[in-house]
Amino acid sequence: MPTALVTGVAGFIGSSLADALLDRGYTVRGVDNFETGRGSMLETIEDEEFRFREGDIRDRELMAEVSSGVDYVFHQAAVPSVPRSVDDPVTTTDANCTGTATVLDVARKADVDTVVVASSSSVYGSSEELPKIETMVERPESPYALSKYYTEKLALQCSDLYDIDTVALRYFNIFGPRQDPEGEYAAVIPKFIALMLDGERPVIYGDGEQSRDFTYIENAVQANILAAEGDVTGEAFNVGTGGRVTVNGLVETLNGLLGTDLDPIHDDPRPGDVRHSHADISKAEDLLGYEPAVGFEEGLERTVAALK
Repeated sequence: MPTALVTGVAGFIGSSLADALLDRGYTVRGVDNFETGRGSMLETIEDEEFRFREGDIRDRELMAEVSSGVDYVFHQAAVPSVPRSVDDPVTTTDANCTGTATVLDVARKADVDTVVVASSSSVYGSSEELPKIETMVERPESPYALSKYYTEKLALQCSDLYDIDTVALRYFNIFGPRQDPEGEYAAVIPKFIALMLDGERPVIYGDGEQSRDFTYIENAVQANILAAEGDVTGEAFNVGTGGRVTVNGLVETLNGLLGTDLDPIHDDPRPGDVRHSHADISKAEDLLGYEPAVGFEEGLERTVAALK
């Protein structure tokens, strides 16, 4: 079976992907600098085919070592927050852009077959046109979105310039049981669940009518594996469910699942946040065979059960 390298393996998506690859019979190597990843994510990975190295993806020597003999690279490492990127654009740009360039350059010199990079739906910006389709003009509106735009464009360019296959996956608000509910930049679903379990009212930035294509982690893992094992190269794909839910609707659904009756607190909108996010997934369906296996409500039920 193939050997895979997962960058950002101590993160939410990276650790979930590593588990799935090991279950599939892969040999898996992982690297993480614990800037945003957590050691607890790796405690569940008990497999003799897994090897971990602590370090930074900008460390060329380290990346050359862990990339040697690898078939597929799943590049998940990033500083992942829009608000954090607005507060600290230098760190986001350095980690996400220089890091990606290092990963790709080392991979092509190591004769890696395929690199799958994590991009983001944020590259579309706040265009009123819905759903978002890959042929739309990208309009990144935050340093994070801009870094993901660079990530995917550099990856796809490598497919043209070098003998390496590359695919970029534009994630639409991935969520699931391992996602960290703590911290200033925590994602909305785990943060809301944690607050509401404690009887606290969640804070919504804006009127709450902004919408998201919330996508359960299992779907993102599926898309990564299909992209690596398929024969498509030099393409970007939306990874979502093809639906959307308002943030107000999210709170209402959580109240139902948790047996609570908590009204949200509304605060000023945050700079860089897009208004609506809704994926057209027909390209991924047609070229990758992608089919979302877990819908929003089922995924939310699983996440609530895990965080309880």
